Amino acid sequence: MKKVNWTVVLAGIAVGIAAVALTALGNPANMGFCIACFLRDIAGGMKFHSAGVVQYIRPEIAGLVLGAFAMSLITKEFRAKSGASPVTRFVLGVVIMIGALAFLGCPLRMIIRLGGGDLNALVGLAGFAAGIGVGVVFIKKGFALKRNYSMGGVEGYILPAFMAVLLLLAVLVPALFASSESGPGSMHAPIIASFAIALVCGALAQRARLCTAGGIRDTILFGDLKLLWGFLAIFAVVLAGNLFLGKFKLGFTGQPVAHNDHIWNFVGMFVVGWASALAGGCPLRQLILAGEGNGDSAITVFGMIAGAAISHNFGLAGTAKLVADGGGVGLNGRIALIACIAVCLIISLVNLPKAQKN
Repeated sequence: MKKVNWTVVLAGIAVGIAAVALTALGNPANMGFCIACFLRDIAGGMKFHSAGVVQYIRPEIAGLVLGAFAMSLITKEFRAKSGASPVTRFVLGVVIMIGALAFLGCPLRMIIRLGGGDLNALVGLAGFAAGIGVGVVFIKKGFALKRNYSMGGVEGYILPAFMAVLLLLAVLVPALFASSESGPGSMHAPIIASFAIALVCGALAQRARLCTAGGIRDTILFGDLKLLWGFLAIFAVVLAGNLFLGKFKLGFTGQPVAHNDHIWNFVGMFVVGWASALAGGCPLRQLILAGEGNGDSAITVFGMIAGAAISHNFGLAGTAKLVADGGGVGLNGRIALIACIAVCLIISLVNLPKAQKN
C-alpha cells in the first residue's frame, strides 16, 4: 500500500500541466483549475447569484465529469448507485463550498496557489489537514453515512447529461446565461481547449482515484501515501511551470484572487477538510464519482452549486484584498463558518454507531 502508484502520479502531473496551461491560455492566475471557483462561476452563469465578476459557464467542469464518465464506461466501472443519506450529502456540499469560497479556492486551487508562491495557501493547507484529521477521528469511531444501492434507469447518467446539455447551450445559445465582463469570470481559456484538457484530466483522475482529501486521510488512517503522491505531483508541476514562466511570487501579499485573513483562511479550509472527509472526497473527487454514476456525489455537486449561490447572495465569500484594505472574510462569512463547524459536528455525531453515541 505504501508504494508509489504511478497512475496517481501521472494523473497529478496531468492536472498540474492543465493548471499551468489553462492559466497561460487565459484562466485567472493561480486559478487555472479550481473546482470551487468554476462551480461558483457556473452558479453565476445560471443566474443563481448576481455577483457580476464571477459568472461564466466553465467548460472544465463538463470536461472533468464527461472524461470520468467515458473512462468508467471503457473500463466497465460505471455503476449507477445512490441512496446514501442524500440530504446530508447535499448539506455537506453546501458546507464545502462556503468554506472554500471563504478561503477563495478549493483544495486543488490551494495546491495551485502554493505552487505559485502564495503562502496564504500554506495557512489553508494547515486548516485543511486539521479538518481532515477531525473527520478521521470520527471515522475511526465508526462514522458512516447510509449505504448506497444500485439504481436502475437513468440515475447515474443525470449529472453527465446535465453538464453536457449545459455546455452545449452555453455554446449555442449564450444569451441564456450571464457572463462577466470584468473580474475572474471574464478571464477564461478558449472553450475547446478548456473542455479538451479537462476531459483528459477527468479520465486520468477517474483511473487514479485522485483525491486531495483522500491523500491526507489515508496517510493519517493507514500511513498510506499512495494518493498523497498525486497531491505532491500537482504541486511540483505547477511550481516548475511558474518558475519557468517567471510567474512564481513568494509571499502573503500581492497574490492574485487571495486575501491574507489568516485565521479565517485556516477556518475556511478546516471546514472544507472536515466536510470532505465526511462526504468521502474533495470537490474534484465528487465530480469524478458523479461521472462514474454515483448519484450521491451528484447530489453533493448540486449542493456545492447551491453553496456558491448562498455564499454570494448573503455575503459569505471572502474578498480578494489585503485585510488592511478591507479584504478577508466579513462578519457574515465568519458566522457562517462557525455554523458550518456546528453542522459538521452534528453530522459526525448523529452518524456514529449507537454504541458510540451512548
